[in-house]
Amino acid sequence: MKIKHRETGQVLLQIEADDASTYSFDSCRLPGANFAGMNLAKTDFHNADLRGADFSGCNLQGASFRSASLSGANFEKANLREANFTDALLEAARFCDAECSGAVFRYARLPQADLTGANLTAADLSVTDLRGNLNEANLTRADLRGADLTGANLIGANLTLSNMFDAKLADAKMSRIKMEGAIGPHGQRVGANVAGRRKSSRPWWQFWS
Repeated sequence: MKIKHRETGQVLLQIEADDASTYSFDSCRLPGANFAGMNLAKTDFHNADLRGADFSGCNLQGASFRSASLSGANFEKANLREANFTDALLEAARFCDAECSGAVFRYARLPQADLTGANLTAADLSVTDLRGNLNEANLTRADLRGADLTGANLIGANLTLSNMFDAKLADAKMSRIKMEGAIGPHGQRVGANVAGRRKSSRPWWQFWS
């Protein structure tokens, strides 16, 4: 099997196997590689240079991208269930409509990343740089403790039962979001009744600033 550059077609790596998922890409240098549509479940990409790589439509369930360099990579419509992106660099990466339920992004950096419509149900996004586009993303039960969402686009996002304790939300766009049962940045659960407190007409996010 040949791994080619997604634009030039240049062969970057030749694998003596029919299925790339059996190969370890640990620390490989493959910027711009074309993996589109491949079955790469549980594949090891630890510490690899994959800047600008194309993983669109891939099966990457359980794959490991720990400490990988993935700036500008494309994961559109990929299956990333339970994938591990701990400490990965994902600046301007694309995750549009990707299936990321149960994935781990702890300490990952995703400034300017596009996660429009991504399913991040029960994902670990704690201490993650999420200053990007999460329009219509599903963040139900997501762990967002300590995450940086400064200026992020959260319009239409579903944050039901998510944990946002100590998260940064300054200047975030938060219209049409769902927050039922979520824990806010100061530890208060949205929708919780507070005895003796008069109901306010102010939007809920103003209490978190």
